[in-house]
Amino acid sequence: MEKRLTMILAYLFLSVGVALAQMHVTGTVTSAEDGEPVIGASVKVVGTNTGAATGLNGEFTLTVATNAKISISYIGMQTQTLTAKPTMNIVLEPNDRTLDEVMVVAYGTQKKSAFTGSAAVVKSDDISKVQVTSPVEALKGKVSGIQMLQASGQPGGTSKLYIRGISSINSGRTPLYVVDGSPFDGDLNTINPQDIENITVLKDAASAALYGARGANGVVMVTTKNGRTDRSYMTVDAKWGVTSRAIPDYEYINDPAGYYETWYRGLYNYAKNARQYSDTQAMEFANQHLTANDSFGLGYNVYNVPQGEHMIGTDGKLNPKATLGNVISYNGNQYMLYPDDWTKATYKHSLRQEYSVTANGSTEKSTFYTSANYLDLEGITKNSDYKRFTARLKGDYQIKPWLKVGANMNYAHYTQNSIANDGKNGSSGNMFSLTKVAPIYPLYIRDGQGNIMWHQESGIRLYDYGDGKINGAQRPYLSQANPLSDVQVNLRYNEGNTFNGVGTMEIRFLKDFRFSSTNSVYLDEYRENHTTNPWFGQYASSKGIATVGHERRWSYNYQQLLNWHHVFGQHDVEAMVGHEYYRTRVYSLSGDKSNMFSNDYPELNGAAITQGASSEKTDYNTEGWFGRAHYSYGDKYFGEFSFRRDASSYFDPSCRWGNFWSLGGAWIISKEKWFNAPWVDELKFKTSYGEQGNDAIGAFNYINTYTITPSAGNISLLPRRKGNTKISWEKQGMFNAGFDFSFFRQRLTGSIVYFSRQTNDMLAWFTLPPSFGWTGYYANIGDMRNTGVEVELNGDILRTKDLVWSAHMNLTSYRNRITRLADRNKTLTIEGKHGYTSGNYFYGEKLPIYTYYIYKYAGVDQNTGEALYYKDVPKKDANGQIMKDEAGNQIIDHQETTNKVSDATMYLCGTALPDAYGGFGTSLAWKGLDISVDFTYQLGGQVYDRDYASSMNLDRGHTLHTDILNAWSADNKGSNIPRLQFNDKYMTATSDRFLTSASYLSLQNITIGYTLPKRWLRTLSIAKVRVYAVGDNLWLWSKRKGLDPRQNISGSVSSEYYSPIRTVSGGITVTF
Repeated sequence: MEKRLTMILAYLFLSVGVALAQMHVTGTVTSAEDGEPVIGASVKVVGTNTGAATGLNGEFTLTVATNAKISISYIGMQTQTLTAKPTMNIVLEPNDRTLDEVMVVAYGTQKKSAFTGSAAVVKSDDISKVQVTSPVEALKGKVSGIQMLQASGQPGGTSKLYIRGISSINSGRTPLYVVDGSPFDGDLNTINPQDIENITVLKDAASAALYGARGANGVVMVTTKNGRTDRSYMTVDAKWGVTSRAIPDYEYINDPAGYYETWYRGLYNYAKNARQYSDTQAMEFANQHLTANDSFGLGYNVYNVPQGEHMIGTDGKLNPKATLGNVISYNGNQYMLYPDDWTKATYKHSLRQEYSVTANGSTEKSTFYTSANYLDLEGITKNSDYKRFTARLKGDYQIKPWLKVGANMNYAHYTQNSIANDGKNGSSGNMFSLTKVAPIYPLYIRDGQGNIMWHQESGIRLYDYGDGKINGAQRPYLSQANPLSDVQVNLRYNEGNTFNGVGTMEIRFLKDFRFSSTNSVYLDEYRENHTTNPWFGQYASSKGIATVGHERRWSYNYQQLLNWHHVFGQHDVEAMVGHEYYRTRVYSLSGDKSNMFSNDYPELNGAAITQGASSEKTDYNTEGWFGRAHYSYGDKYFGEFSFRRDASSYFDPSCRWGNFWSLGGAWIISKEKWFNAPWVDELKFKTSYGEQGNDAIGAFNYINTYTITPSAGNISLLPRRKGNTKISWEKQGMFNAGFDFSFFRQRLTGSIVYFSRQTNDMLAWFTLPPSFGWTGYYANIGDMRNTGVEVELNGDILRTKDLVWSAHMNLTSYRNRITRLADRNKTLTIEGKHGYTSGNYFYGEKLPIYTYYIYKYAGVDQNTGEALYYKDVPKKDANGQIMKDEAGNQIIDHQETTNKVSDATMYLCGTALPDAYGGFGTSLAWKGLDISVDFTYQLGGQVYDRDYASSMNLDRGHTLHTDILNAWSADNKGSNIPRLQFNDKYMTATSDRFLTSASYLSLQNITIGYTLPKRWLRTLSIAKVRVYAVGDNLWLWSKRKGLDPRQNISGSVSSEYYSPIRTVSGGITVTF
């Protein structure tokens, strides 16, 4: 009994001791940004499975052992580990204030402080706030070193992206896209921007060399969102908006009277100067031919002029008695000719709507993320649109402590109605050429009372094709065409489905080893239906044409990685070896038939006569073995080496393999003991050098290719392209050095980087004389260099508890030079530079690419008003013979001017490449209100403004720029614009007169949002509600109204593309 009592007492004392060693903890978790409670934060006892999640007021309760450690974490905020106390008030800082964030790099992740290369990261907040179909479009103005250019604004179109300039004349220049670790050749529009966690741009060779053959032009790594382990949530986002034309017309003469008066003046001056007519005779000639259907006239008279009177008087002005609307008779019927605004009819305002649902969750061993998105983007023209539905499911499961598997699947379905012949200058089928139609022409056929007539069979208005078939009037510009009518009765419909699946497996063994396998497959099925109507235009005689096409892209990528990571003392060593195999096949099939049964049935079975059929298959694959070693000492000194051996099917088997490597290092100076600058948070110097290859020249260039044609019922082979078994990689070496810094407790962060990019064995095309039979062949013959500087700055101008006002900017300036060309390509020497011409460009050694080679405008002859151009006058010896230098080139004595282009000399007139480009912006957050404004800009460079040039010339039926009204005349001899005279073929010769500054400033985005206070939502079980308004591509300032220098890196611009779209929307985001 005594023993039993002793044991009971001992047990009671032990229980009391254990109870006394336990602690009841209560606390709250709030955000340092706004002081609001953090709902759903994870609070766990370190080393145990005990934990809790914060409630609607940020509160939590736990029972823990005395002196226990607890960990508090929440997505987007820094995790804190603290010693437990009975009452705790915990404030979490946002992640963007941490210096040592983890970033995605080639085949893995790395701490930003340990990264030795050059890269930039754009996070989900910046991606989701812009209204784009492709997530990569969100990079505009956000990353230094990137140029994004887009000629056409058609719904579903994407920009061309260049990283650190151009590195080749002929081969591919676009970067490699990697989605969740696998190379991606598909349509980026099929990825929902709301699914993106971040986009990392690898800009230097040290960062991208591990991607070998395909990473020479940089790498854009897209990482989609994962499931979260700290909380589950669901987000619904909806936005509705209006779209409109973002770029206005040039300042054209839009008044019919003004246009007739200007044309009359040109005819009058022609009669006076070319035909030596008297004033009276010239007036009669000009009035007689003004609206005539001949080589001088405009073909249409839309004014009713009293009989017996001239349309234009002696003062050069329209007859005041003339009235708009002229009734004519043709084939016994009366029609009224009345001008229309063709541009206004071409463009319209439309709607944009987008809806997204995302869900996120986890269990003890798994996480998942799923989303669905629907986008309906109506075009700003008739019959153009883009619709897309995407769905994503991503998850992972920890089967064993050492084994983890995952899957990531994305499906997309899209439809598109597009506009034909987009960007083809002066094409009769290009609807955007309508913006250049003179303001005197009717768009529609009207009856004698001025009513627009109707075409019963097609069910649309009756449009004027300018061919004279209905009303007898013939339009000299875009004759026999009316693309605005065609777009309503011709079909250009595309539909597709894509699937991208990724499977992953990760095995950890022997403590420091990790093996992972990532295998992906991509399938894109694409079908097109095009029709040409049987009623109108040049192809009406075919009685309708149906074209059907189908394409399938099948890609897969197998990747295996073995990582070893070991830390001993201050030494941190990591090594990786890997293998990757990539292959893509593209199958295409198309056919067309004429004589359709019905324009509403666009299938081949609905037409009678076969016009043609074709099919094609392409196959491309690469394989690589690679490795990387990374060393760190004391988190202060870093070194990295990588190597890859790659093979490409684009080359002959004897030249398929190439070796690529990189070496980099970094030093965090601010961690040195001798460094004493309290205002410096971090200062890091980094440098690297690497070599890469570029194989983007297309298939089968190493073998002879032929065109198969029929010949009297047999097969005939016509030589097409001569093969070259020796062609191989373009080799690129890039040196990179710079500083990353953070000052004043991270109120100012940024980087300054210098880069030098050398391309050797540049692939170039050799054109052969027709006598060879072959058109030409490819060879490795040239070198090119880009050197430049990148600057990125981010700063908080004001930072208080309730208010944060931030600003950011980036700038890139680089210089491009062609450093070597093959002797056989150096066919000309211009101004001491050896090279060759192509179009209006001269490609020469020691010159930048896209150097203009055109005439130099010398102004106007003040006596005659004729355009003048410079010409070189060679030096002659005493015998009158032209003197030449040792290289055989003429020695120039001096320059003269000439009014004949045939006598003028062509000169080097600068480059299209800009001096600098980048972006800047600011953001303001105050309590629940957030505002951001972003700009992009470019300084320097030149575009050849062909639109302006064509509108400064008297081309029958073509619109005219208002500047032509200031042309030289006897009363205006100080003008620099040549005289206004019909048939003056030198008036607008291709010269530097029309080279225009490519500088611009674009208001890219404005976003205004308000997040409702959390205390309003707690009783509704809603975590967050944000309402917002957003505008994209809002305004462009350039050298000339209507000019958009953002179209092409070569300086070629045109208003005959689908205009960029301005979008203004409102939306709401609700998180549960």
